[in-house]
Amino acid sequence: QKLAPIFETRAKKQKCTDSDSQVDASPRERLFLAWNVAGLRAFLKKGGHSVLDNLNADIVFLGETKCDEIPPDLLTGTLKDYHATLLPSTGKKGYAGVALLSKEKPLQIWKGIGVEEFDDAGRLIIAEYTTFYFVGAYVPNSGNGLVNLSKRGRWEEKMREKLKDLDGKKPVIYGGDLNVAHEEIDLANPKSNANKTAGFTDQEREDMTKMLDSGFCDSFRSLHEDRISYTYWSFMRNAREKNIGWRLDYFLTSKRIIDNVSVSDMVNDEKKTSDHCPIILKIII
Repeated sequence: QKLAPIFETRAKKQKCTDSDSQVDASPRERLFLAWNVAGLRAFLKKGGHSVLDNLNADIVFLGETKCDEIPPDLLTGTLKDYHATLLPSTGKKGYAGVALLSKEKPLQIWKGIGVEEFDDAGRLIIAEYTTFYFVGAYVPNSGNGLVNLSKRGRWEEKMREKLKDLDGKKPVIYGGDLNVAHEEIDLANPKSNANKTAGFTDQEREDMTKMLDSGFCDSFRSLHEDRISYTYWSFMRNAREKNIGWRLDYFLTSKRIIDNVSVSDMVNDEKKTSDHCPIILKIII
């Protein structure tokens, strides 16, 4: 699969547009990065920091951090002066958790979605900036045997409400491991996984459609309508080498700013520090 054309320009017209698009009076180009690191301490030991260093993103969102405090060696190199926020899991140690690193100090930060069954796991950080909101999430997995599918549905309903409310105030960028392959093109084996595997049930896919229909765009698919690229590969059975993967990680944007996006893509992590690769979004906002 094609990876990491970090500075390419938009090659085709967006399929997701809004005729009432408005640009902020003082926009500037920003680079966002989201990465499910599958354990922040292990990620750093494997050399993941070098990828963050090289990309030098304005806003970095890390999912599945699995730690109670930010490791000191994270905030080094190009990240040494970043404003850092960690939301760990309080219900279960060494589980889930998210972190936000930002060059610019946010005006405000909110931790959690406001529902105890989700917030105990540390899954959501909302940061307000002058011209936009950034919402970073590590979305609950529906589990083996889809045992958590109803819980997942409750999450999606609350997230739609939250994002629509924020979008009524400022444009929104929603990024992270959203734990769904929206269309058949977004996973290697759609037929064998349909309604059997977490991330590719009718409910989860329909919930993503509802999210997009409520005023948001899948930035990657808006730029790359037919491209097959994944963000997650199991560590088992050489899945990454065989490119048997899933596209589970996304940047969604408010429709009114989608035309400001120049890059939405995956970045090659040659060290394979996680079972996910990082994703980036370059946008004027």
